[in-house]
Amino acid sequence: MTPTTPPALSFSPVTAADLPLIARWMDQPHWREWWSSDVETELGYLRDIVEGRDSTRAFLFRLDGQPTGYIQVWRIADARVEPWLSEAPWVMDLPDDAVGVDLSIGPPDLLSRGLGSRVLRAFVALLRSEGHGTIIIDPDETNLRAIRAYWKAGFRPIAALAGRMGDCLLMRHEES
Repeated sequence: MTPTTPPALSFSPVTAADLPLIARWMDQPHWREWWSSDVETELGYLRDIVEGRDSTRAFLFRLDGQPTGYIQVWRIADARVEPWLSEAPWVMDLPDDAVGVDLSIGPPDLLSRGLGSRVLRAFVALLRSEGHGTIIIDPDETNLRAIRAYWKAGFRPIAALAGRMGDCLLMRHEES
């Protein structure tokens, strides 16, 4: 038996040309369950990112060059404005230089195959190489598939903030 090499993983910044693909992904049930069901509103946020009106950095992740999902990193300090402060007051309890990550797999047939954990580990390594020390992720507390993937990627719940985050489970990456 010959060992197989996993497909090469890469990240590329989201461009305006990627928005139709992301819109198709957003219209899938596995996205609508955890993101806003209003695709046009979400695309408006992405346009703000792509056009530089938002400091969030958005990427497609690719397997062997094929786009397979979306990942973004945002600065906690930039979220210390309304409506964030009302909706997620925990942003005040994190270091100024902390960053948050959000991830979604595109095609539904790639769910529950270990891809999310793999992508997240690689992305965290990239963020660490850029000097980021505190990296968080905030899945909905009922999104057990995501929580399992984030756990496998090295994220752990922040015990000091338990019960103060509304419907999300705030997790921090623990360096190994």
